[in-house]
Amino acid sequence: MSEQFENLANRIFDDKQSKFSAQSREALDISMQPLRRDLNEFRQRVEQVYKNENDQRGSLVGQIIELRSQTERIANDAAKLADALRGDNKAQGNWGEMVLERLLEDSGLSEGREYSTQASSRDSDGRLRYPDVVVHLPEGRDVVIDSKVTLTDYERYYHAEDELQRKTYLNQHLQSLRNHVRGLSLKEYQSLPGVNSLDFVLIFVPIEAAFILAIDNDADLIRDAYQRNIIIVSPSTLMVTLRTIKNLWRYADQNSNAVDIATKAGALYDQFVLFVEALEDVGKHLDKSREAYKTAHKRLSSGNGNLVRRVEQVKQLGAKAKKSLPASLVESSQANHQPPDAENDDE
Repeated sequence: MSEQFENLANRIFDDKQSKFSAQSREALDISMQPLRRDLNEFRQRVEQVYKNENDQRGSLVGQIIELRSQTERIANDAAKLADALRGDNKAQGNWGEMVLERLLEDSGLSEGREYSTQASSRDSDGRLRYPDVVVHLPEGRDVVIDSKVTLTDYERYYHAEDELQRKTYLNQHLQSLRNHVRGLSLKEYQSLPGVNSLDFVLIFVPIEAAFILAIDNDADLIRDAYQRNIIIVSPSTLMVTLRTIKNLWRYADQNSNAVDIATKAGALYDQFVLFVEALEDVGKHLDKSREAYKTAHKRLSSGNGNLVRRVEQVKQLGAKAKKSLPASLVESSQANHQPPDAENDDE
């Protein structure tokens, strides 16, 4: 008996212990849920912060690379400028052409359509002329740009050690620009065959400071150049001109599109009129067909001796037929038939 009691007690204890363990695990699980949720949110936030840091680090690296590239480009441009200013006139001309091409690209003009470079043409004496750039305008007009300006004296002025040297090099810089204006006016680019130029040519001074130095110290330079059909421009003033020309092209394209739309709209309207006329013609033919059908149907089933009644009479006399006329048609033919007596009474 004691052994049975002990076994029973052990089973009760094991059962209670199992239930207690299950309840404990359930209670622990319930109590741990907020902690798990908080830990999960914390993990997600940490991952997001880590991702944001990686993205920002990648963006920063990209910006540093771009900044380094820009710095190298500026350094290269500065080195090219220094070499050009110290070099011969050809080197300076090449550098000026490079600056001019960059301005043309930044203005949005399309090479080949809206401007051309190094286009050759012969003057009235048969000599070949090579304008640096010919900017094309809508309506077939052109603007010639020359960038072969010598800035050696400007470089010397900039690095002069005393005021006397600065004054000497300044005067030489001004005289160099005037000589270039005079020489360019003799080439008469605006009169070249195949170049439908405006009445003036642009001289491009690729260094803004050199341009400002000249006009600040020679008030008549711009006016005297204009009297020779020459306009002196700097990077800033030329960009305004190029952007204006780009807008002229944009307006011309819009007008061309408007004309094209109007032409196509007119053609569409004309085609629609033809369609309506054809539809009206179809309607008239349908009306005629409807009237012809009514006449034929009337002759078929109306009046004395109509065909339907007479055919039915033949069938009633013993004609062998496998098919029958529609009952409605037969009834209509009978209804529309008037006996001879009725006709006589009407008379």
